[in-house]
Amino acid sequence: MLCNNNVSINAIRLFSSLQNKIFVPVATLTQTTNNNLKSTKPEFKISESDSKIQKCLTMETLCSTVKNVQYAVRGKVVIRAAELEKELKNGVSKPFERVIRANIGDCHATGQKPITFLRQVMAICAYPDLLEISDFPQDAKEKAKELLNACGGGSVGAYTDSAGLDIVRKHIAEFIKNRDGGISCDPDNIFLTTGASGGIKIMMKMLLNDPNLKPAGFMIPIPQYPLYSATISEYNAEKIGYYLDEDNNWSLSIEELERSYQESLKRCQPKAICIINPGNPTGQVLSLENMQQIVKWAYDKRLFILADEVYQDNVYAEGMKFHSFKKVAAELGYPYSQIEIASFYSTSKGFMGECGARAGYFEVVNMDEDVKAELKKLSSAQLCSSVLGQVCMDTIVNPPKPGEPSYELFMKEKQGVLSSLKEKAQLVTELLNKIDGIKCNPVQGAMYAFPQITIPPKAIQHAKVTKIYH
Repeated sequence: MLCNNNVSINAIRLFSSLQNKIFVPVATLTQTTNNNLKSTKPEFKISESDSKIQKCLTMETLCSTVKNVQYAVRGKVVIRAAELEKELKNGVSKPFERVIRANIGDCHATGQKPITFLRQVMAICAYPDLLEISDFPQDAKEKAKELLNACGGGSVGAYTDSAGLDIVRKHIAEFIKNRDGGISCDPDNIFLTTGASGGIKIMMKMLLNDPNLKPAGFMIPIPQYPLYSATISEYNAEKIGYYLDEDNNWSLSIEELERSYQESLKRCQPKAICIINPGNPTGQVLSLENMQQIVKWAYDKRLFILADEVYQDNVYAEGMKFHSFKKVAAELGYPYSQIEIASFYSTSKGFMGECGARAGYFEVVNMDEDVKAELKKLSSAQLCSSVLGQVCMDTIVNPPKPGEPSYELFMKEKQGVLSSLKEKAQLVTELLNKIDGIKCNPVQGAMYAFPQITIPPKAIQHAKVTKIYH
C-alpha cells in the first residue's frame, strides 16, 4: 500500500524476483527501445459512417428495473420547484417571492438550528487542533478524544470496520437496552450505515430470492415513504401494498394485512413486512395492542419485520408512547419473542435533524448466525459508513450526562426542538381542518400531516375540459 510508511523490503524483493517479466509505466511505453519491444504509433482512421458514435448506454439498453424506479420525494414536483427557484433568482416576475420546499423532512434546510454538543464533537473530530483551544467544553473534548482514539491513525479520515466503530456500536447497544427497559442488546447485532436508507436497502437485498424462484414480496404501507417502492423496483421484487386505516387514525388492520397477503401469493413469495412507526407520511403512532397483533400475525406468516423506527423521538399526542417492535415481541414471550426483526434509526430525524451527516444504524434480532455472517460480508462491500456520521450518532446515543458541562444546554436545545415540533403538529392539524374540503387526522408523531382532500365536482369537470385531468 503506497500510503503506508512501513513498506517492507520483502515487498520490493518480491517484485525484483519475478522472472521474465517486464514492468513498464504505461506513460513511457512508446519510449522503450530494444530488440524485443519496438515503439509503434498506432494509427486510427474514422470513416464518415462512424462519425456518429453509438453510445453503449441508451434508454433502449438501460435496464428496465432502473427505469421503473420512482422516487416521488425528489420527483417532478421537486424538479419544477428548482426551476422556479432559478427563475426567481434570475429576476423572473412571479406572484410569489420564494419557494418553500416541503417534500422531505430536512429540518436544517427549513431553519432548525444544530444541537451545539453534536457539532462541537464533530468539529473537534474533523479538526483535532481544536482540542488545544478553550472555546469548547471539557466533556465535548473528552468525547472527541475517545472517538478519535478508536479511529485508525486517530483520524476520521480512516476507514472503520464495515459495521462501524466498536465503541459507537457499544454505545448504541446501551442506548437500545435503556430504551427497551433492560432487554439485552448485543453490539455485534448493530450495523452503522449511510443513513437509515442504507440499512433498509441492505436488509431488503438480504431478503431477495434467487432468479429461478418466485420474486420476493415486501409488504409496505399505503401511504408509504417512497424509498420502499423505489427499492422494490430496483431489486425487481414485488410490492405488496396494505392500506392503513385512515378512519381509525391510520392504524393497521389485521384483516387488511391478511387480504393483501393472500392476494400476493400468486405472483410472489412474501418475505417481509415493512412498518413505519411513527408513521411517514401519515404521522400516526401505533398502539401497543395494535403492535402485538402485528407481531403475532407476522410470526404466523413467517415474515421478517422491517421496523422503520427513525421517528421514535417524535411523539406528540397525549397518552401516546413509542414502543419498539423488539420490546413488544420480547414481552409477548415465546414463540413470538423469536421473530426476526431489523430495526432502523437515523440522525436525520428526531430532535437532531442532521440529514447531511448521513448517519444511521440498524439492529438485527434473532438472525441466524450463518446468515449474519453473510450480512457482514455484504456490508463489507460498502467499506464503511461516514466516520463523521458515526461520530454524530455517538453523541446522540451517548449524550452529556447530568452534572457534565454540556448537559443543561443540550437538554434545553433538545426539548426546545421537540416542543416546537409538537406545537407545529397541533397547529397544522387545526389549520388544515378549517379549510373546506380538507380533512386531517391529528398528527400524533413523526414530522408529517397527511390530509384527505375532496375535490369539488365542478373542479373535476373544469380539469377535464382543460385537459389537465385524465
